[in-house]
This record gives sequence, C-alpha cells and structure tokens, in this order.
Amino acid sequence: MLWSLVKILAFVAAVMAATYGATLLLDMDGSATFDIGGRAATLSVLELVIAAIVLVGLIWLAFKLIGLAVATFKFLNGDETAISRYFSRNRERKGYEALSEGMMALASGEGRLAMTKAQRAEKFLERPELTNLLTAQAAELAGDRKMAEGTYRKLLEDERTRFVGVRGIMKQKLQDGDTETALALAEKAFAIKPRHVETQDTLLRLQAEKADWKGARQTLTAKLKTGQMPRDVHKRRDAVLALSEAKTVFEEGQTLEAREAAIEANRLSPDLVPAAVMAAQTYIENNNGRAAARVIKKAWEVTPHPDLAAAFAAIAPDEDAAARLKRFKPLLKLKPNHPETKMLTAELHIAAEDFPEARRDITELVAETPTARSLTLMAAVERGEGSADAVVRGWLAKALTASRGPQWICDNCQHIHPAWEPVCSNCSSFDTLAWRDAPEGEVSMPAGAEMLPLIVGQPEAPKDVVSTEVVEAEIVDGDVAEAK
Repeated sequence: MLWSLVKILAFVAAVMAATYGATLLLDMDGSATFDIGGRAATLSVLELVIAAIVLVGLIWLAFKLIGLAVATFKFLNGDETAISRYFSRNRERKGYEALSEGMMALASGEGRLAMTKAQRAEKFLERPELTNLLTAQAAELAGDRKMAEGTYRKLLEDERTRFVGVRGIMKQKLQDGDTETALALAEKAFAIKPRHVETQDTLLRLQAEKADWKGARQTLTAKLKTGQMPRDVHKRRDAVLALSEAKTVFEEGQTLEAREAAIEANRLSPDLVPAAVMAAQTYIENNNGRAAARVIKKAWEVTPHPDLAAAFAAIAPDEDAAARLKRFKPLLKLKPNHPETKMLTAELHIAAEDFPEARRDITELVAETPTARSLTLMAAVERGEGSADAVVRGWLAKALTASRGPQWICDNCQHIHPAWEPVCSNCSSFDTLAWRDAPEGEVSMPAGAEMLPLIVGQPEAPKDVVSTEVVEAEIVDGDVAEAK
C-alpha cells in the first residue's frame, strides 16, 4: 500500500514537472528553420524539443526492429530459440542486475535489501536454483529463520540444489541443538557429496558425539581416500576411534571383542596413552605380562604418564616394594630426566622406605618446577625421615597453591578433563585432548591461602640445596672461601 502511494506521488510529480517545463519552453522566444528539398519548416523551441525526443525514439525503435529482423532471420535458418531469446534478453539483463545487487547486499550484511533484490531477480529470471539460494542466505542474515528454512526446502525439490538445501537445514538444526536430525541430514549430505570437506568434518563430529564409532571410522576412511586428510593424522584418529569402540564393546560385556579392539587401537597408534593402557590390561587379563610390559615401554618412550606406571604395576600386583623397584628400573631408564620418571622413582623409593634416595629424586623438581604432586611427595619424605609436623604441614600447604602439573586439556577450548575422552565435553571437538600443563593463571583459593605456610609451618629447604641466606651471611663475615 505504501509503495503504491509512493509511485502515484512520483507520477504526479513527474507530470507536474513536465507541464512546468513545457510552459517555460512556450514562453521562450526563438525558432529554428529547416530547409529540406526546397521546402522550409519553422519550429518553435517547444516543437524543437519534442522533435528531438521523437527522433531519439525513432532511432531506438529502428535498432529494436533491426534486432528483431536479425532474430527472425536466425529463426528461419533453424535457430528455434532465436526470437524467444530476443524478447527475453532485456528481462535477463534486469534479472542478473538484481541478482548481482542482491549478492553485493548479502556480502555487505544488508539482509532485507538482499531479499528484495532476490525477489526482483526471480521475477525477471524465473531461475529458482539461483534466486532461492540468495533468498535463503539473505533470510538467515536478516534473522528470518522460518523463511530461510522454507526456501531451503524448496531447494530440495531440484536435484541440482538438493545438497545446498540439505546442508542449509542441517546447519539450522545444529544451531537449534537438534543433533539427531542434524546427524541424519549430515549423512544425507555426505551421500550426495562425499568429497565435501565441511560435511565430512560435521558428520565425523556428530558420529563421535553419538558414539557411532563404526560409522565415524568409515567417514574417516572416506576423508583419507578423497585426499582430505594426511595419512599420519588418519592413523592417529583411527586409533582414537578404535579405542573408543573398544571401550564401548567392553562396557557391553563382549570381552574378547574388546580385547581385540584395544590391541588394534594400540597397533594403530602405539604412543596413544589410553590405547596402550587398555591393550596392556587385556594382555594382563590374558596372563601375558611380557606383552603388556612391551606395550607400556613403547608408549613410555614417547609420553611418560601415571596411567602407564599404574598399568605396569598391575602386571605383578602382589610383589613387595623392593621387587617392584627392581622391576621398574628398565622402564625408568627409558626417560630418566623426565619429571614423571623422577616422581615415579621417588614414589618407589618412598614405598621401599628409602627416604634419602627419594629426597635426591625429588629435590630438583621441587626447587625448579614444583607441582602439587612433587610437593606432596616431599611432605611424605619429611614424614618418613621424622621431621616435625610443622615442616610436613608446610609442604602440604605449599602444595595447595602449586601447579597441578600435566592434565588432559583440550587444545581447542583449554577445558581440563579428569580423564581422557575422544570428544571434548565442553566444545565437542574430536581428538583434541593432550597431556600437558594447563595455561598459566591464578589458582582459585580462599582468601589468605598464601599465608598457610606461615600459619602451619615453613617447609625446610631441600638438604641438597645450599640456602642463599646462609651463603650471603658467610660472605658478610668475610669467609668467602668457606662460602664457596
């Protein structure tokens, strides 16, 4: 209604302007005389302007008639669509102009304008495979989700645009949190275009979230075959999926299948700690301690981890502390300078009540890179050596605000997990958990936690480390040689 009123007002204004212009031309003095073939014609200013307009119109009409004559000639020579193309050429020009303007508006973030241009383009072009796509994307940009979904459903009717329609509805369902429907649509989109990278990634993520490990492995293989994933990355992620499948089978009580799946996961990626642990457990249950030890040692060479140490201890659970320390020595020699190796060695010495040796194992870690675990071990050493309760409590108080050490952390969102999982529980990313230190930041503790060591007691400096205060005092006394 408003647009019609605007057009009427514009027409009235144009008529008034033309009338006013004609009045001015009538009042102007002057004329023009044309002599053609001995016949003279005198025209006033108004008549001259009208004649010029008529002449331009006749020239335009002449070009149109020439174009029609050419199209007719082509039609008579066998081009059956020549005349129809001639009459639709102007409509196509206007349609493509509207389409390009709509695309520019879409790129500029003007959703409503893009929708208007898409409707105009459809009016002239009558090509829904082009205009519906623009309309759907413009409706999404403008926040009209109902119109966007309706347009995507129209795209499903054409085989050429079916994939676009399925993908558009899938993305809407993902935004709504309807992962069940989104998974079904992702499978359909994958069937239409198996080489589409975004669809592969979306399908793989949804399958992992739904614990469809078998389907996820098939999708992963498709990514490898289409060249969308390096072979080493495929091998690692296939191992993750195989491990997840083994856990699912184990929970279902299919012991033999779980054992085979765990061994397969470890074979695919020997450095994957959870796979090595599960494979070792299956060998232990099968009374094959030698194979379990081999699996653990291979993983330890890449990443020393407490779970690997626990699995190695489970090979002979009833041995005494001295026998365990002796059996662990080949494992400890693989990465002797790694913090995990040093803490594990200290724990073994504490269990064997060899506290001086345990102190030597842990002293450097406590001085350079203290963690809650290493400080707690130092408290155990102090307790074992008979130190005062205040000293033991001082180490434990210091451990409260120390770094937690390496943990399972998502590389994508930095979320910390208590145990390894194939999919991040926070951002749903697949295979992004890594065993590493958390990003530096303040530990959330009650006010005054930093005063705990002063309240409950100060930890003693490790006996293997000379106190800087003592050295300075000796230098002040002039006994520099003894200080050295």
